[in-house]
Amino acid sequence: MPVLVVLLVVDTTASDVAAGAIFVVGAWTDLLDGYLARRWGISSRTGAWLDPLADKLLVGVPIVTLAVLDRFPIWAAVVILAREVVVTVLRVVLGRRGRSMPASRLAKWKTFAQLTAIFLYILPLTGGLAKVRMPVLIAAVVLTVYTGIDYVVAATRSTVPEGKEP
Repeated sequence: MPVLVVLLVVDTTASDVAAGAIFVVGAWTDLLDGYLARRWGISSRTGAWLDPLADKLLVGVPIVTLAVLDRFPIWAAVVILAREVVVTVLRVVLGRRGRSMPASRLAKWKTFAQLTAIFLYILPLTGGLAKVRMPVLIAAVVLTVYTGIDYVVAATRSTVPEGKEP
């Protein structure tokens, strides 16, 4: 992440392409790690804690950097980061109660949409290609809000004592 931030701050075509390449490698290694863990049935408490943290950094660091550089819409950065904080807090609270909140299939699509949008904002796109950024970002934000609400509802249901309705 520090190398990605430096490359984004340099803000040249070459540094942005290099930052995009580093970002894609990070995203693919995260995907590969999850795939291999599921395929081989390998998991650990440390991995269960570190993987979501790595995901948050992979999304949060470039968003904050790009927003500070005025290359990413602030409103989208706020929505995405707020959702990530809320879901992380919910997971911590549930984890302390011995419960988990695994990622839903739609949340995985949300992550894909976010990563795609971030990648498009990292790249030095011009003309018609640059016009693709906003629709992809809007889709990512819609999925971000929807899955955030879904997690809050699910967490609320799982924290209600049996026999009691919220």
